[in-house]
Amino acid sequence: MAEGRGEAGRRGDDVRSDLFVAVESPEDGGGGGVEVELRSKVELYYGDAIRDQTRSVLAALGVAGARVTIDDRGALPFVVGARVEAAARRAGLVANRTAPRFEPPDREPTARDRVRRSRLYLPGNEPKYMINAGLHGADAVILDLEDSVHPGEKDAARLLVREALRAVDFGGAERMLRINQGELGLEDLTAVVPAAPDLVLIPKVEDPDHVERVDTWITGLQEDLKLDRAVWLMPILESALGVERAFEIARASDRVVALTLGLEDLTADLGVPKTRAGDETLYARTRVVNAARAAGVQAIDSVYGDVGDAEGLADWCRRSRALGFEGLGCIHPGQIATIHDAFAPSEAEIEKARRIVAAFEEAESKGLGVVSLGSKMIDPPVVERAKKLVAQARAMGRLSD
Repeated sequence: MAEGRGEAGRRGDDVRSDLFVAVESPEDGGGGGVEVELRSKVELYYGDAIRDQTRSVLAALGVAGARVTIDDRGALPFVVGARVEAAARRAGLVANRTAPRFEPPDREPTARDRVRRSRLYLPGNEPKYMINAGLHGADAVILDLEDSVHPGEKDAARLLVREALRAVDFGGAERMLRINQGELGLEDLTAVVPAAPDLVLIPKVEDPDHVERVDTWITGLQEDLKLDRAVWLMPILESALGVERAFEIARASDRVVALTLGLEDLTADLGVPKTRAGDETLYARTRVVNAARAAGVQAIDSVYGDVGDAEGLADWCRRSRALGFEGLGCIHPGQIATIHDAFAPSEAEIEKARRIVAAFEEAESKGLGVVSLGSKMIDPPVVERAKKLVAQARAMGRLSD
């Protein structure tokens, strides 16, 4: 790429909901303003709007003059803005590298203990998957900046994710962000925290210090931005060392609301093949559940990678719930319904729990110290478990009263 020229986005007949942008330093030094050459099938309807937005984005970045070439493939405004900014920064035309300042989002932050049965991974540099993601009904969407993004596209993906958080309606889904490791992850946070993600997934955590560093970085950014809003953390344990330190990692920050696993990396670290049955990671999964419970946070299972194996997914979910997990990651929208069904209490479980709670309330109203249901005595832990199940059923929409 020539000096003073930056490119971003994609072009080609197979591209949709994206665009290619090239930004170059003008030959006259910028005195002629911003010149925009646009190719688009919808130029008749949206050409002026795309040109106006391009000039507006560059002006906000302090770019007074540039030559811009755009090949549009149906990009929405949030994509146009992200791609133009990425190209301008790659061209070396933007001096300001500090975090931008936005108006706080008008949506409420998510609750610490909200239902997290499903979380749908979305590649952070693919806008076509983001636009309708909220229609799939997942409890959360993960805008991924780590494994799904090529190393050379991390900078552009950060901007796209930031703009998606500001513009895309993800419905009732919790907005999650998976950052990269180390310094790259801190750069991710600097770019995206101003757009107020609800939760940050931290990959390959092996030490509580990894969590503390992310917590401190987010706190500093929020203080600078005057953004008073909860941003939760979910460490991903992907090695034997991380699993062994699960409890300490879960307790490393008050922002931590859940622990989860990355089984592909974990099995590689263990030196064993990953199987459909998952016996090779049973110890790790049970240890993580126990650590999460001990720390008072949720235990969320890894993804089930075989999208075409619906039966295997359903079986994995049933066993996962039986171990104590509260949810599962998914890499395809077709997995969501199966996950929700598996992690929801059955009608029989709900009815039994309601009868236990009713018996407890009746005994309490009569001043009785013993709770009984029929001929059976009900211990306090059973009552607490029943209360939690009833609350979960309500939160999942399985119980209305």
